[in-house]
Amino acid sequence: MKLLIVTQKVDRNDPILGFFHRWIEELANNFEKVTVICLGKGEFNLPRVKVLSLGKGEGVSKLTYLFRFYKYIWGERNNYDAVFVHMNQEYVLLGWKVWFILGKKIYLWRNHAKGNLLTDLAVLLSNKVFCTSPSSYTARFKKTKIMPVGIDTNFFKPDPNIIREKNSVLLLGRISPVKKVIEFIDWVKSGSYRATIAGPILAEDKEYGALILKSLTPNIKYIGPVTQEEARKLYQTHEIYANFTSAGSMDKTIFEAVACGAKLIVHNPDLKNGFDVLDHSLTALMDKLEACLEE
Repeated sequence: MKLLIVTQKVDRNDPILGFFHRWIEELANNFEKVTVICLGKGEFNLPRVKVLSLGKGEGVSKLTYLFRFYKYIWGERNNYDAVFVHMNQEYVLLGWKVWFILGKKIYLWRNHAKGNLLTDLAVLLSNKVFCTSPSSYTARFKKTKIMPVGIDTNFFKPDPNIIREKNSVLLLGRISPVKKVIEFIDWVKSGSYRATIAGPILAEDKEYGALILKSLTPNIKYIGPVTQEEARKLYQTHEIYANFTSAGSMDKTIFEAVACGAKLIVHNPDLKNGFDVLDHSLTALMDKLEACLEE
């Protein structure tokens, strides 16, 4: 099977989406041909994959994004049999008519606690939908498949040569109200931990980010966004990984931290029964994705 992937960004160093570079690598190993359309691109090394950017970061208009999107999905029509839309339901809503005419199946990956009528429509237009959390908005639909989180356990693993700092705790993820960073800071202040907060402050969360920076104390430091390599080092050097995000998202950082040997403090009821990291490995995800896409 030849696969078209539509995603936000292809950049191995991106602090939020850098993990998807490994997903693309593995998909290229499991499918005859992989083509990627992304909103923007950074550094990548995907010799077997054709990467097409809509132009974010190039100074072009949103109208150019749209023109390129339709140009690519039509121009590459002979190079894919199915479409895998990662995270952004908008691409399903924009492309479904073309894909319907071409006879291409649509598969949507969306894992978020909230949704709306546009989400419902995107699900309706998709052949299957994937999510990792049973509390995700899309988990309610019959066509939805619950998937492994997709952690590269060959990359995220303990390092016996690294000594963890005692009473150290890490929170890693974008600095956003949904991640409950303020609640984490209040919790740290009530104990005797030394805490590290890592992750980007997006433009829409600028005010919340400013509040976080004002709330820091000498034993709580914010180090900004980190790459996958830097994240791995943080997991390996901190004793505890904390995640205060509510049910619905199933943050992959939780599984990355456990794979690196960190202890957990998690406020997510979806994980109350525990889990096996190997069940959420990248290999497990690829096996299940391949099976679902070829049904």
